[in-house]
Amino acid sequence: MVKEYNVAIVGATGMVGGEFIKVLEERNFPVKELRLLASGRSKGKYLKFRGKDREVQELGKDSFKGIDIALFSAGAGISKEFAPIAAKSGAVVVDNSSAFRMDPDAPLVVPEVNPLAIKRHKGIIANPNCSTIQMVVALKPIHDAAKIKRIVVSTYQAASGWGKEAVDQLWEETGEMLKLKAEGFRHNNGGQARLKADKVKKVLPAQIAFNVIPHIDVFLPNRYTKEEMKMLNETRKIMEDDTIKLTATCVRVPVITSHAEAVNVETEKKLTAEQVIGLLKKAPGVEVIDDIANGKYPLPIDAAGKDAVYVGRIREDESVENGLNLWIVSDNLRKGAALNAVQIAELL
Repeated sequence: MVKEYNVAIVGATGMVGGEFIKVLEERNFPVKELRLLASGRSKGKYLKFRGKDREVQELGKDSFKGIDIALFSAGAGISKEFAPIAAKSGAVVVDNSSAFRMDPDAPLVVPEVNPLAIKRHKGIIANPNCSTIQMVVALKPIHDAAKIKRIVVSTYQAASGWGKEAVDQLWEETGEMLKLKAEGFRHNNGGQARLKADKVKKVLPAQIAFNVIPHIDVFLPNRYTKEEMKMLNETRKIMEDDTIKLTATCVRVPVITSHAEAVNVETEKKLTAEQVIGLLKKAPGVEVIDDIANGKYPLPIDAAGKDAVYVGRIREDESVENGLNLWIVSDNLRKGAALNAVQIAELL
């Protein structure tokens, strides 16, 4: 008989919370009780799980009695306050925020990359940043075969990576831009229409419709953003290799779901593009779409709602001896958040 578990979802009404519910159901996770937790604003709402309406409860210090596994996605502040309470109550916490990712007592786990790290947990396991997850899933087979020395990555991150309010901003701004077109707006000397500041509620640093923003999270004294430094620090921790050098530029793009990344790696040993394609075709969690003769490569629109990390445009770097270029795309709400957390729960 399969053992069943009492599972709590903290942040159940958010975008990732909704994906938690969907992934638990799709993967037939052995849930005995599902406890949906959120702020007081969401108390009394109902969400469906396995065909039944489940009531959302207000998160409190007594919310974790009898819970075996707690999936958190409600921001670092909530995690810092309530994850230790959940762990003390006997639950194992899988936290999707940045709160514990660099905590030496909290393993940072991507099941396809470092599943054994889970054994070191002391009640809290950290789920990495979405942009880091998809990159390390694709790069682990290359690192194992040829040892990666350096990574240069530029990300093209969807609005949903910020949250529902950013998706709302993208939709509303797009609507306003289309109104401008309907009203007869024409480009002036190659110019671009800019919406008035008060036209749409903004949560992103700038207009996202018909635009890209090279600014995700806060800027740090070294002039990188926090998101960019997360990719360095998390990659080293997950790969268990502090010698890897990494530089990142993280950009928000007008896409609803799925992050894309242009990744350049330099390895100690030479790998041909054909060898890399062969490695990735055998790698867990990876699907190769690399048929340039027929114009086939990974697209965010195709990755949305899927579990895999898609890799294409695989080619050798002409500028260095042992260099490779890859294009990596994955659904940031699924593999980048909810799916990875549920896979951790499955390992547990």
